Amino acid sequence: MQIIPAIDIIAGNCVRLTQGDYAQETCYSEHPLDVAKEFEQAGLQRVHLVDLEGAKAGKIMNAAVLETIAAHTSLQVDFGGGIHTEAAVQQVIDAGATWVTIGSVAVKAKEKLNGWLDTFGVERFMLGADVKGTQLAISGWTETTDQEILPFIEYWASRGIRQFFCTDISKDGQLAGPSLELYQTILQRFPNIYFIASGGVSAMDDLIALQEIGCSAAIVGKAIYEKRISLQQLADWKK
Repeated sequence: MQIIPAIDIIAGNCVRLTQGDYAQETCYSEHPLDVAKEFEQAGLQRVHLVDLEGAKAGKIMNAAVLETIAAHTSLQVDFGGGIHTEAAVQQVIDAGATWVTIGSVAVKAKEKLNGWLDTFGVERFMLGADVKGTQLAISGWTETTDQEILPFIEYWASRGIRQFFCTDISKDGQLAGPSLELYQTILQRFPNIYFIASGGVSAMDDLIALQEIGCSAAIVGKAIYEKRISLQQLADWKK
């Protein structure tokens, strides 16, 4: 199982929110590149970069951070937040992202995303399914929809999307353990996708549990920044 550290950006800073609440923001570093380099030095190969400011604003706000990390590390970057136009997709690819992470558009504008898949290739996209219970939440987690997670994955998997990550917002930033039951349900239904767990990871035991149920990867954020999981432990995991 691959470990994917998360870097969430607001105003160029590396931050974390609690349960997607922009009023509960903690700044961990003013230098995201330094954070990314530490991940690289630990032997990690990928980073999950989220423009939280862009997700809320509906347009990319922190492309410069993506450009810097892509240019000055060997990390593969998936980048999301505020991507609502074809020009924005092109901007993210040009800035060096390996994958473009799409959330809200996949829920609210299927025709638009289908067009992007045709234009840029399905392999360039990763879909984020953020949930409250089993219902999808969008727009930086500020809006809960009546759409359910399983039909969402089923539709986009049929279109050729392979990478999906799912964040249980009730778990995110809580260090209370991941949503194993939800993830097991998804994995049983869709055994052939590259499924990435996200939210709630608080210790190495959580990563072991996610690996045991068959997750392809896990995004880890606050547990690293709060030093519940050390970079040395993640380096050892790689061996």
